[in-house]
Amino acid sequence: MEKKKIKAAFAEFFSMVIFVFAGQGSGMAYGKLTGDGPATPSGLVAASLSHAFALFVAVSVGANVSGGHVNPAVTFGAFIGGNITLLRAILYWIAQLLGAVVACLLLKVSTGGMETSAFSLSYGVTPWNAVIFEIVMTFGLVYTVYATAVDPKKGDIGIIAPLAIGLIVGANILVGGAFDGASMNPAVSFGPAVVSWTWTNHWVYWVGPFIGAAIAAIVYDTIFISSNGHEPLPSNDF
Repeated sequence: MEKKKIKAAFAEFFSMVIFVFAGQGSGMAYGKLTGDGPATPSGLVAASLSHAFALFVAVSVGANVSGGHVNPAVTFGAFIGGNITLLRAILYWIAQLLGAVVACLLLKVSTGGMETSAFSLSYGVTPWNAVIFEIVMTFGLVYTVYATAVDPKKGDIGIIAPLAIGLIVGANILVGGAFDGASMNPAVSFGPAVVSWTWTNHWVYWVGPFIGAAIAAIVYDTIFISSNGHEPLPSNDF
């Protein structure tokens, strides 16, 4: 059992490296092409697509080993719903955070020292505005995870779980990207913050996603799983 947990943590680490390298890297590539010009609608669309595609792959490759969380908030939501043990959650969090940092370090080295920009708030957006954004967007993400990957009644729809998860993240980036970067993922925010050593309003990208994840887990589990007499999944199933 312990060996399975370690393997699952490694799966989360590698999935996070894949996801952050592609997602953060696309933003750096945009900066390279535009000479670090101002954000544009096309840049937002590019960020949305790159994150959606990369998360689709990252969840898919980790699904059979770790459940493909690729997000500390998703792991927290799974823990709140009783679908993962605290020990496994802690191992996942460590692996996810390390994976994000390693991906950003690889980007910094491979681009010749380009900055891995930390998430930040746009002009006129307060930290509490951003917290609400992150709560709502992460609620949508974790609700989607529960509906397509956790729910015992999911049936064949479970096949499209990685695609659905990638799509909701891409869609939310189109909504929140212009305001606070649309993280929905504390590890994705943590990696560039560590490498650039920029911590302004960083707490927003932990508080919002964790609250949103908890609400989604409680709502979905209470209304659609527990009320129908289903037991939570064993901790090694997700």
